[in-house]
Amino acid sequence: MNIEGIIEKIIYKNTDNGYTVLEMTSEGNSVVTVGILPLVAEGELISVEGDWITHASYGKQFSVSSFTSSLPKTETAILRYLSSGIVPGIRAKTARILVEAFGPETLEVMENDPLRVAQIKGITPAKAEKISQSMKETLGVKSILLYFQQFGITPTIAFKIYKQWGLSAYDIIKNNPYRLCRIPGLGFEKVDEIAEKMGCDRNDENRIQAAILYILEYNLYNGGHTFLPRQKLCMLAAQILSSKEPEITKNIQTLINEQLLIYKGKIGNTDGIYLSDIYASEKFIAERICLAARFSNEYDGDFEHDIRIIQHELGIDFTGNQKLAIKEVCRHKLSVLTGGPGTGKTTTLNGIIRVFEMKGISYALAAPTGRAAKRMSEVTGREAKTLHRLLEYKTQNGENIFLKSHKNQLEYNAVIVDESSMVDVLLLRALFDAMPITANLILVGDAAQLPPIGPGKAFKEIIESHKVPVITLNEIFRQAEQSLIVTNAHRIITGENPILNETKRDFFFLPAKSPDEQCKLIASLYANRLPNAYGYDPMTDIQVLSPTRKGATGTTALNVYLRQIINPIDHTKRETIFRGTIFREGDKVMQIRNNYDIIGEKPNGEAEEGVFNGDIGIIEEVDAKKEYIIVNYDDKKVTYTTETLEDLEPAYAVTVHKSQGSEFKAVILSLLEGADILFTRNLLYTAVTRARENLIIVGSAQRVFSMVKNTSKDKRFSGLKSLISEQPWI
Repeated sequence: MNIEGIIEKIIYKNTDNGYTVLEMTSEGNSVVTVGILPLVAEGELISVEGDWITHASYGKQFSVSSFTSSLPKTETAILRYLSSGIVPGIRAKTARILVEAFGPETLEVMENDPLRVAQIKGITPAKAEKISQSMKETLGVKSILLYFQQFGITPTIAFKIYKQWGLSAYDIIKNNPYRLCRIPGLGFEKVDEIAEKMGCDRNDENRIQAAILYILEYNLYNGGHTFLPRQKLCMLAAQILSSKEPEITKNIQTLINEQLLIYKGKIGNTDGIYLSDIYASEKFIAERICLAARFSNEYDGDFEHDIRIIQHELGIDFTGNQKLAIKEVCRHKLSVLTGGPGTGKTTTLNGIIRVFEMKGISYALAAPTGRAAKRMSEVTGREAKTLHRLLEYKTQNGENIFLKSHKNQLEYNAVIVDESSMVDVLLLRALFDAMPITANLILVGDAAQLPPIGPGKAFKEIIESHKVPVITLNEIFRQAEQSLIVTNAHRIITGENPILNETKRDFFFLPAKSPDEQCKLIASLYANRLPNAYGYDPMTDIQVLSPTRKGATGTTALNVYLRQIINPIDHTKRETIFRGTIFREGDKVMQIRNNYDIIGEKPNGEAEEGVFNGDIGIIEEVDAKKEYIIVNYDDKKVTYTTETLEDLEPAYAVTVHKSQGSEFKAVILSLLEGADILFTRNLLYTAVTRARENLIIVGSAQRVFSMVKNTSKDKRFSGLKSLISEQPWI
């Protein structure tokens, strides 16, 4: 549907993403129009395409999918246009003077004849030239946005293109449309459609090379693969391009020659093609690991004496393995502490900290996620930071960087990282880069858990390299033995079926024969039975997990079902709809990818950059008219706009993968329907170990037992172990 009219009033405008709420007059009627409408101003004639919607709070609105606009023609409209501030340096008084001087030709004179503008009293030649340049930029940006719309690019994406390349966007994309693959929200398939509309040859080398790079990037962030075997890459490229392998091989070689790709001849039993920066990351990590492995020292002092003092302070007796761990991390520049639940990792960690404090060794505690860092603080009584905060993440000149690096290193003698199985190669590379060679790095984690959401499987490969001291805690302590969660976790990881028929401990199984029966059981547990029995708050203490997003018992369906019970429609609670998802005040939500640019406000008023994959919070405020919501996380409040809402989703139920690094008082695990490939032993183990006090599995016992038997791993191509073995000085 198309509507044309004059813009009467700009109600709201977000300059970062172009989202605008305006009032226009069309055929004598006032129309509230919403959408991505960058750089429009009062007085413009605008033609918008879209659909009517009815907003819960603001009534009937016209939602824009595309638009065109033209500059005002009459003196009255031009005066309103310039008075709106659309041209920097021009306000109402100056606008009136210009219109009185040049009449209907005002805008053309401002753009193309600065000498005439400079004749106006109060406007210097320099200011006239600046006005001319501003007009050219404003009109240039509009022409770029309108140019891209003809190829099916939405105003939202068009504005991102402009933000990426500015006024050069037109020439850059016309020369090579496949540069658009760099824009978030445009996959190769969509860019390929655009390129075809622009007349691009299907055999263009830019097309083939863009597909190759896209496949590697997609598999990096969606499959965790740091490289792909050459044959697999060629096969995938042939499928996406409908091209013959010789052409693909030729263009792979071109990208290798240009050092955009790296060919690694032998990685285990295959070969591999890397994106150059990812190869550099794995190689750098391998070199630092091997450098650290060259150095070890004797323990400084009388170890047994120090341990006796610490045992007395903490009121415990360390096991032999725990003592070994404490001693080894003091002796080596890099060491690993691993073990399952109930084996004393926390006790050992506290022992390590006390030795460092006794010896005057400065240290930092860190974890990959905010929740993991918070838990680390709780169990140690010391401050722990996220790795991003420790490395001082910032956005500078449009780039995401860590201020801590080899140029500005951390000033600690040791860094202890918990939940290290979650650390991907990019983050580990940044950590190594920021650490002095003389400092100790201690990686603490559970090697049996799922690999990181991000690329690689560094923790597992470091252990498997056998180049680093690895202390495995495998003795379950007497107190932990009382927990069926701990007992069953160890049974699962060793291939034994968990005990499901206990009813008086902390691990429960409730059978469900159908998705409907399962959803009702889960909802009852979440909203009533667990809160009534244990005093749990469903929003902060209980988490529903599922192996899958899809299906009647996946997280998508469960979130809809649980929201209806926990946070139903209420006229006192404002809400908004974004891409079919409802966001309501009081909703439990999760950040689903790292966003380093977004700014959060801490309780003390300080700003903190970044919200990270897996962070869970509660929606505190919704302003549907201005299209923003405020989410209250554990440590900060974050404002989301239409540009960043795509990173947010309901979190009454989340996938097991997304729960990594988090621990909850109670976990309800949905195990009934889904693709067998997802229902694996290590996924079950990871889910069970997310629960601190109570775990309830709802579903099929046969499904549980089949998961224990399913030992297939999360297959991902990663070359760190191979690169470690190749280092010449080992």
